[in-house]
Amino acid sequence: MEKNFCRSRIGAALSLAAGAAVAGALLLPSTAMAQQKFVTIGTGGVTGVYYAVGGAICRLVNKDRAKHGLRCSVESTGGSVYNVNTIKAGELDFGLSQSDVQYQGFKGTASFKEPYADMRAVMSVHPEPFTLVARKEAGVKGFADFKGKRLNVGNPGSGTRSAMEELLGAMNMKISDFALASELKADEHGAALCDNKIDGFFYGVGHPSANIQDPTTACGAKLVSLTGPGIDALVKKSPYYAYATIPGGLYAGNPEPTKTYGVLATIVSSAKVPADTVYVITKAVFENFDEFKKLHPAFANLDAKNMAVDGLSAPLHEGAARYYKEKGWIK
Repeated sequence: MEKNFCRSRIGAALSLAAGAAVAGALLLPSTAMAQQKFVTIGTGGVTGVYYAVGGAICRLVNKDRAKHGLRCSVESTGGSVYNVNTIKAGELDFGLSQSDVQYQGFKGTASFKEPYADMRAVMSVHPEPFTLVARKEAGVKGFADFKGKRLNVGNPGSGTRSAMEELLGAMNMKISDFALASELKADEHGAALCDNKIDGFFYGVGHPSANIQDPTTACGAKLVSLTGPGIDALVKKSPYYAYATIPGGLYAGNPEPTKTYGVLATIVSSAKVPADTVYVITKAVFENFDEFKKLHPAFANLDAKNMAVDGLSAPLHEGAARYYKEKGWIK
């Protein structure tokens, strides 16, 4: 991933105001069910943007299901690492994955014991800055201030947890430095913070996000910048990371910009998924691109051509590549 592309997309998407979440996938008439082929997209927690991405794609695919014979459904999952492993096991057709997890899964590093040679990239989507949130009473000014405090480090199987482990290494810290390292899912950490069960949480997410809006509105939670020499070294060595800024005023009680770093959300699949299936999914997004961008505020500034190349370290799936070549976006 070229960092200039990633930085520009992160900066553009983060300037958006909050909007309505995507509607669910359309239902299939029972009379046509026998002719349909079912595909499933693994996402993340139901309050996160991954679930909205999956719903947006399925909505567009199912709109023309009578023509192409595919019915798309969304599954809420543990997140990026879970999605990659479940696609590898043949239990999901597609999944959302942070660009760093896509890289690690294909290469067989970090959370993955061996390379996943059959992983295939389909497209990238929105930027995902890593967002550090603290209780207003916690007195936290930076990541190191969480030493001796209670931090939610992300549930096992999530891209957030994988990124947390890299961040700890860059900051010369370890899990045992926290008084409590909770492993709550993204749908749970906001309420836990407001209930004084944790002092903060770390989360990779597209903005604006209800998952961040809820605790900032309900209990005055504060966004904390992720900066310093350790972050600089991490971004410099990692091709899938880039700097990001969450604009001031995007969330209640947080008027100042929050400096951080992040990744891109990507959609991955397997070489074993038929090319025609991936072609239909890809075409559904880009032939309805204006509609797609309206389905969540994190999508509004997406550039179709960039989505075909940015943040994709696994080989392009044959079906996606066919569509991109037809459009002249790749050779």
